[in-house]
This record gives sequence, C-alpha cells and structure tokens, in this order.
Amino acid sequence: MTRAETALQANNDILFQQLQAAHHLSGAQLDRIKQIFAQSARIGQGNPAVTQHPMTPAQCAAHVPGGPASYSNPTFERICGGKYLAPLYDPATQRPEDAKVCIDQFEYPNIPCTYPVVWVKADEAAQICAAMGERICDAHEWEGACAGQLLPPDYRFDLARGVSEDAAVQRMRAAHNAKYAPTQSWSYGPTYKTGVCAADSSKSPGCPGGSFTQCGSNTYPSGSFPDCKSSLGVYDINGNAAEHMNLPLAPDEMSSGNGRELGVTEMKGSWFIFDKYRAHPDWCRWRAPFWHGTDVMSPNSHSNYHLGFRCCKTLN
Repeated sequence: MTRAETALQANNDILFQQLQAAHHLSGAQLDRIKQIFAQSARIGQGNPAVTQHPMTPAQCAAHVPGGPASYSNPTFERICGGKYLAPLYDPATQRPEDAKVCIDQFEYPNIPCTYPVVWVKADEAAQICAAMGERICDAHEWEGACAGQLLPPDYRFDLARGVSEDAAVQRMRAAHNAKYAPTQSWSYGPTYKTGVCAADSSKSPGCPGGSFTQCGSNTYPSGSFPDCKSSLGVYDINGNAAEHMNLPLAPDEMSSGNGRELGVTEMKGSWFIFDKYRAHPDWCRWRAPFWHGTDVMSPNSHSNYHLGFRCCKTLN
C-alpha cells in the first residue's frame, strides 16, 4: 500500500468502530459494509494526503451546544427504530407518528461530529444503505426533508416514455422545477443565507475538478452548524457534501415503492464552498441536470471528493 492508502484504511477502521458504536450494527452488517469499502480504493472521508478539514470533530463537539449528545431524540428513535433518524411527513395534515419513512438526520455515516463519507458511487451508496437495513432515498423524499414537508410523489413519468434517459430527466426536471420555483426555500428558511451551513470551506489549491490526488474533501464534521437544519430535524442538507439520490423514471423504479430496480442518479444539495461560490441552485426542491448521469446501480456511476449520501428507512 502507498502511504495515502494506508492512511485512508486507518481512517476507515476508525469509522467502522464509530459505526458499530453509534448504530449497533450486527457482525454481518459491519462485515458487508467493510466489504463494500474494500472494493473501492477511494471510499472514505477524503484522501488524507490532500484533505484539510476546516474543523476537527473535537472542535465540533465544543461548538455544538450540549455536544453531540444533544442530537439524540427519543421521540424520533421511538418512531424510526434507530438513532439519528427523522420521520418524514406533512405537518399540515399529519403527526410525526404518521410517518411511513424516516431519513438519516446527517450525511452518512449519520453520526454527529463525524466527517461525511465521500468518493462513493451511487451503486455503492445504495449497497451501503441496504447493509444498514435502509435504502437509498428517492428524490422527492430528500426534497421533503429539506423543505419541511413530505409531499406525495408527483414524478412526471409520462414525460419519460419513449425517450432516452437523458431526455427523460431533462423533460421531467423542467416540469418539476417550473412547478416549485415560485415557492423555493432552503432547509433553514425562504432565502439563501451565508454562515448558516457548512459552506465556507475551500477547494484545494490546483484542484482541477475531480482528482483524487489533488482535490481534498475539505468538509466539516456533520452537525457542526446546529442551525443548518430543516423544520423536520434534518441537518446539513445544504452545504458540506452533495448527496446521491434515486430519481425514478417509471413507477417500478421508486425506492420508496420497493420497486424491482432503481432509476437514475440525482445529485441533491450543495457542498462545502457554496458560501464562496454558488456553483448552481440548491433550493430544496430543485432538481439538477443529468450530471454524470447513469443508472443508480451502474458500476460506472459517478463519485467525487464532495459527493456523499444519506439513507432512508421504510417503516412497517
């Protein structure tokens, strides 16, 4: 192993211990997650040789009022059956107890004051979620978690019939964005604000766009900014790491519907430099172009230094 590979493996070994302690995984679950990581030379919390985090986990713990323990929520744990999960529902007509799905409150590994996992492909994210006893989220679920209101799915599957995946995504995206643009919002409120989320870090000098050896994953620990949360209690949706989600192009591709297969990749949110450079819109219900688009389960799905994920859990 190179020095960088050895350092990445050492960091991942610590991460596995944290996962076991926080989420009480079975031996089989942890072994499966380790296997997925081992199949990649990049999955982790960033290339240690070039990453420069703007805040340490210890600084996060000191910065958060009450420390990481303050993020424990017994009501959510009772509803969702696990730690650091938030129920998704429509507050206009439902109670938290009515939720049929929960979402990770933090980017994976879903542990406060821990750096998010990046350099993960969409298919690897889906596999890790499954190993956790969860699943990759559908786009509308992430959007509802951000906007503070889970709405019924309204994918325009009619626009996807008989055309290529790229054309289907662009048609569906245009209709969706036009519908929600008049009511755009961010997880923390109706207007974009700087200093609220983990979005004031910097790119590595000379980072060309997506190089593992030149681009540091200069993220903050998850939950470093307690005010960067939605009204449903979901953190870091804006800033820190962008996130893989599933965009179904047909009804049987919905992760939330236990479909036979998944749809195509959808990048959600924004990342750690957005207070300095807003590279694209990042309001809650905005859907991106088909950037680096593939089927979610394609072995060639995209990964990079600022792209992570979070999982959803269907409730029985």
